[in-house]
Amino acid sequence: MQAIKRFTKDSIEQLRLEIADAGGNEIFVLGYLDEKGLVEKLAVMARGDENPAPAVSKKLETADVFIRNHPSGFLTPSDDDLALAARVAEAGAGCFIIDNDVEKVYVAAEPVKKRVMQKLNADMIIAALEQGGAIAKRLPEYESRQSQLNLMRLIIRGFNEDALVAAEAGTGVGKSFAYLLPALSYAIVNDERIVISTATITLQQQLYEKDIPLVVSAMKKKVKVVLMKGRGNYLCLRRLEEAVREQSFLDDAEYAGLKAILAWSETTATGSRSDLAFMPVEGLWSRVCSEADACMGIRCLERERCFVLSLRRECADARILVVNHHLLFADLAARHEGAGYNGMVVLPPYSRVILDEAHTVEAAATSFFSKGFSRLGIYQQLGRLYRKRRENRLGLLIRLMPPFTEEKSINELEYAFQKVRELADTLDQAGLELCKNDGVFRLTPSREVVIQGILIPPLTAFRGGLAALINRVRQIVDAVPDQGETGTEVMVWEVRSILRRLDTVGNVCASFIEFKERVTEVIWIERRFGGNGGNWAAFTVTPIDIALPLKDALFAPNKTVICVSATLTVKGSFAYWKSRSGLGLVGDRDVFTGQFPSPFPYASAVLLAIPQDAPLPDQGNYRAFVDRAAVTLALSAGGSALILFTSYDALRSAYNAAFPILHEQGIRCLKQGDDDRSRLLQAFLQDEKSVLFATDSFWEGIDAPGNTLRIVILCRLPFKAPNEPVFEARCETIEKQGGNSFMELSLPESVMKFKQGFGRLMRRSGDHGVVAVLDGRILHKRYGEYFLRSLPKTKTNFSNFETILQETGRFLSP
Repeated sequence: MQAIKRFTKDSIEQLRLEIADAGGNEIFVLGYLDEKGLVEKLAVMARGDENPAPAVSKKLETADVFIRNHPSGFLTPSDDDLALAARVAEAGAGCFIIDNDVEKVYVAAEPVKKRVMQKLNADMIIAALEQGGAIAKRLPEYESRQSQLNLMRLIIRGFNEDALVAAEAGTGVGKSFAYLLPALSYAIVNDERIVISTATITLQQQLYEKDIPLVVSAMKKKVKVVLMKGRGNYLCLRRLEEAVREQSFLDDAEYAGLKAILAWSETTATGSRSDLAFMPVEGLWSRVCSEADACMGIRCLERERCFVLSLRRECADARILVVNHHLLFADLAARHEGAGYNGMVVLPPYSRVILDEAHTVEAAATSFFSKGFSRLGIYQQLGRLYRKRRENRLGLLIRLMPPFTEEKSINELEYAFQKVRELADTLDQAGLELCKNDGVFRLTPSREVVIQGILIPPLTAFRGGLAALINRVRQIVDAVPDQGETGTEVMVWEVRSILRRLDTVGNVCASFIEFKERVTEVIWIERRFGGNGGNWAAFTVTPIDIALPLKDALFAPNKTVICVSATLTVKGSFAYWKSRSGLGLVGDRDVFTGQFPSPFPYASAVLLAIPQDAPLPDQGNYRAFVDRAAVTLALSAGGSALILFTSYDALRSAYNAAFPILHEQGIRCLKQGDDDRSRLLQAFLQDEKSVLFATDSFWEGIDAPGNTLRIVILCRLPFKAPNEPVFEARCETIEKQGGNSFMELSLPESVMKFKQGFGRLMRRSGDHGVVAVLDGRILHKRYGEYFLRSLPKTKTNFSNFETILQETGRFLSP
């Protein structure tokens, strides 16, 4: 075929020049078609002996044709050509072979004609939501808000123009509605899949169970929506059967829980843990839940009843997937590492994503890409292989061993397991020793002497002992005869999955030993506490830079990414969030940003109270001032207070000072740590006179409208502790690059969290209350303006504390 029938004249000339530049050798090119179906634009991916596969895998989703030349002039495709043509055809692209003069072309695979995208009519959608509009009339509680309509217009533009969007929507704007209607509309008219990702499973369920059905019913159009959680949230029937086989060796609580899960497994339609009517005892769910590396796939006898497989089938033709950030990152990471963007990986393929609560993206990605282990985790994995309860020997290995295995061999195996447990204990004690002063310890070259003296010997011994045990267990498994017995095959599969996890632990140990060479990672230890008062050391490896992986995996390959949150800006600028999330590294795409203020009447309904005479945190009287101020402010409000701290020490001090005073007045005191988060929050919501003392996680995600919460007390500006390992390493990186870590990281991160804390007060338009800040730095340090200018306009009182106390009482009085 003549090349002119497939290429424009300009593209032919460009190909000739590229081939000449390559000395007449092979080149590998991606082509893009014009409206007539001719190759118009080109992108050279590799030349000569370079392997084009990696570049093709990442870019083929956006190209129409893969092009290569045959310098010999013979265009008949080779076996390699046909294999490559089949690969690109799976992506819907074509494959062309040309001669060096670009006069002839052999079409090894025709490109699939791309559908013309149907753009959304912004005016029509927005008109339907305005007062009296078609959809507004179907929603009895809906009230039109201009900021919401403006946000919706920006999101529609993001879809229509294949753009990236970052939008800050204040409390009450209705951001969920603003992105759901365009997303559902786009999915329907273009038959495309859209992924909506939230920060937590709780938010996932709110969207799936409440918000999306409301929008779908108002639209009066059908669209398939599926809620998808990480597979660890779903029951594995095969693993449940394995647990039942060992039920006679469980204690009473475990036996009762397993019996209840077994009964539930016969009635549940989803197998989702959230559907359980009770909380399983610690460790029990992890023995029966689905795990990727323990999944037997097509070999599993429970495949037809598998909850995860059923969910994947449901997702295959869904047009809206509701996931959480952790699950999304698992999928993005696999695709970016070579799984490609066209098939099912963790999620089915997609090219448009909405990130709700996008301010958490960096933290969520940091958590996902971190690797680590602890003594408790080691115990759990070893216990699944071999354990002894009273005189009973249990575990997968015991069941895999031949019936007449010598007692000596079993005793030797038992000793090997016990030895690794002892080595894990010794390593744990070394980790706790290093953490005894600050609760954390980061491995750095300046601490090499103490690291070599305290940590490396037990770490090396543990790694060696673990490796020896892994090899011994592999020998046992390799010796198991392949007799086609399903039960045996299942146990072998399970053992191998445990060994892979233990291999990962060994790799983390290697990172610790090689800490001086691991310049792109943070190697650190943290002391953690259990509910029974015990503690243990967590050994973690965390990447310093998350922005580049996010840019490459999230923003670059997807056509549209919509990022929304109530807190994305500092002093009106998106610069900080863009730099941390990777969006700021995208240079060749349209990026639209917008701020959409809350419609709530902050100017009349909220008093921002900051005592002029509040001491600075480094002054000796600061703790006593906070303890006194917190309780007197709570009393002036008659309870209904959320008091937020940045450390547990400060929380305990204020709580101990306040409890007898508030208790005497009939005001219930609740303290983080006394119960799990959900029950603590429920107790607070049910008692309008209660006071909740809380720290870190309660600065966001709390919705307590009305008289339940009338005063929020922010005791200290939420700067991260300078010795927090990941934060410290990221600050050092900024300084090494010539930047200012305080202005570029510490301050903006604190402002973002401060805005979240402030946002706990106003949750409905009729709410009314006080936000008190007890940190004198906000008024007396130059950077205080960053915090103040990032808040909506409110009533203010920056006088002395006694005056503020009186004003608070007057402001809150009916």
